[in-house]
Amino acid sequence: MEKPKYKRIVLKLSGEALAGEGGSGIDPEIISSIARQVVDVVEKGVELAIVVGGGNIWRGVAGSAKGMDRAAADYMGMLATVINSLALQDALEQEGMGTRVMSAIEMKEVAEPYIRRRAIRHLEKGRVTIFAAGTGNPYFSTDTAAALRSAEIEAEVILMAKKVDGVYDSDPLKNPLAKKFDSLDYIDVLNKGLGVMDSTAASLCMDNGIPIIVFDLTTPGNILKVVMGDNIGTYVGR
Repeated sequence: MEKPKYKRIVLKLSGEALAGEGGSGIDPEIISSIARQVVDVVEKGVELAIVVGGGNIWRGVAGSAKGMDRAAADYMGMLATVINSLALQDALEQEGMGTRVMSAIEMKEVAEPYIRRRAIRHLEKGRVTIFAAGTGNPYFSTDTAAALRSAEIEAEVILMAKKVDGVYDSDPLKNPLAKKFDSLDYIDVLNKGLGVMDSTAASLCMDNGIPIIVFDLTTPGNILKVVMGDNIGTYVGR
């Protein structure tokens, strides 16, 4: 049996990815499709953690731009990620997958507190571990949370699931002549402002040598293809 290229990964899902065509809320069909893809990956023996955003419910930056206190708006965004994490947990468990939601903000009734050693133990036992509430701090995005958790649990790669098939030099939805990059250096992402992830997250990945693969989530089976080493999407690293 062909072996996966990566043993331990962090999958970064945007909140918008869970919303489907509606743009907001949670689409049950989309989240079920993601859950089935995750199960296929874990059945290959891969240890998989997920960081999910909350933009389908609330965006802290948007609230701040309209005059709301930034810290309060960001905490609301963290709570939105918990809602998405619980929905994803339910979809995974309906597929028979063992899961744990670990929150950076303590809420004992619905999630475990994030403890690094416990998270690693869950992964070693084959449980999909979902990291909710970002880093637990305002002013930091869920991209930064993905980079931080990847460093903490010693993940081999971050899979950035998008609605496009890689990184382009301009928006491919607006510019039909946009050029796709097959690979990039971290510093190119930072200098060119390519929107792979925010600069704090990209710097954290660069400092810790964590590669990033940006790929299209909307094509079924792509998560497994990336894990198996297929050359899809855009590779960001050294």
